Amino acid sequence: MLAVSISCPVFPSEDPDRVRQAVLNIFPGTELVLTEGTLSGETDNADHFSEQIRRQRILDSTRSMLVKGRNGDRSTVHLNKQAAYAGKISFTESKTILGTIKVIFSSDDITAFIGSLAPQTVDGEEVLI
Repeated sequence: MLAVSISCPVFPSEDPDRVRQAVLNIFPGTELVLTEGTLSGETDNADHFSEQIRRQRILDSTRSMLVKGRNGDRSTVHLNKQAAYAGKISFTESKTILGTIKVIFSSDDITAFIGSLAPQTVDGEEVLI
């Protein structure tokens, strides 16, 4: 079973509605709550994220980031808020000036999840097994 936890800081200089929209552009339909300067929510749906990484042709970098962020039955990635507001997925380091959208994918079989979300490629094309 998949669980996706999303959180990101909302700084006083930021419009909370824009930060909310950035998250929803990547994970539409997620119920988000703003508490003490942090916007957070959970979903069990990564379909739009999956569509976006294919549309943007970033399967290899997505796979690399998911494998790098793996710890036990979860994998953590950080997304750029400004890119997300524009509807694009852009991975970033966890320490940035405006903060990131922190996404934690949890699954009973994280290896299989990573393989299905961001399969291996050859010459930019998915390897079908």
